[in-house]
Amino acid sequence: MKCESITELIPLYLYGELTSQQEEDLEEHVHGCVSCRRELEAHRRFQAAADGAHLAPSSLLLTECRYGLFQAVDRQQEQPRSGWRALISSFLAGWRIPTTVRPVGAVALIALGFFSSRLIPRESGSIGAQAGLATEPVVSTIRSVQPDPAGGVQILLDETRRRQISGKLSDGQIERMLLAGARDEANAGVRVESIEFLKALPASDEVRGALMHALTHDANPGVRLKALEGLKGLTGRPEVRQTLARVLQSDDNAGVRIQAIDLLVQERDDALVGILQGLVRKENNNYVRLKCKNALEEMNASVGTF
Repeated sequence: MKCESITELIPLYLYGELTSQQEEDLEEHVHGCVSCRRELEAHRRFQAAADGAHLAPSSLLLTECRYGLFQAVDRQQEQPRSGWRALISSFLAGWRIPTTVRPVGAVALIALGFFSSRLIPRESGSIGAQAGLATEPVVSTIRSVQPDPAGGVQILLDETRRRQISGKLSDGQIERMLLAGARDEANAGVRVESIEFLKALPASDEVRGALMHALTHDANPGVRLKALEGLKGLTGRPEVRQTLARVLQSDDNAGVRIQAIDLLVQERDDALVGILQGLVRKENNNYVRLKCKNALEEMNASVGTF
């Protein structure tokens, strides 16, 4: 084996990813080659330092990084396999993800998968383009524009790749994405749309929690009103009633308070009497105050003297 091949196989040798024959060939070469022996020792020192780091990546992260590696290699299928491209190809050819991933192996996989999928050029001659496959849209944001040392212009971009996911509401992945969308702080429209779909899902702990969180924490009243719609069939649950009572007393939007009253009076609850009586005394919105009085009368409770 040549020194170039040995250098590329050393990381895989240290991670235990070579075949028995490859290990024997590498060890025989290193035994008689001072340069490669130094290279091996340098990698061992790096591995020892990396082993000191604590990392417990999720299986999903490892899978995504490995997928990124496959994409990177596919894009370079027709490029000469030398240097780092050959390392990736060798890495993929022999890689086996064990049940318990060593920290240094996880670090290597995440680093290779993350950076290769982003740093290897996306050329027009890639396999996806040759096959006529539609590429995923990329949104680019310019971070800086600076003079290039060679006299040109150097532009730094941040790129976000968009991906479309489709499925039925019963799909666990779709539900997880909707739950995440309900908490998307940057886009109120996404939160409204996500909650609209969550309303149709069975009232699991996760869905119920997302609706109550939106009702009590979202700054957009349209999102809060949508969350109230989703809680209509859950007013018999104590935690939901407690949330509605807090909203009734503290929400700054009269429309949200009115809807909260409508939901609360669906269930007979003597604890609600004191809350409504207190609101009649301090509520500054005439219609909300009237709703409180009507609710008290329907419960045969006194509205007090005001």
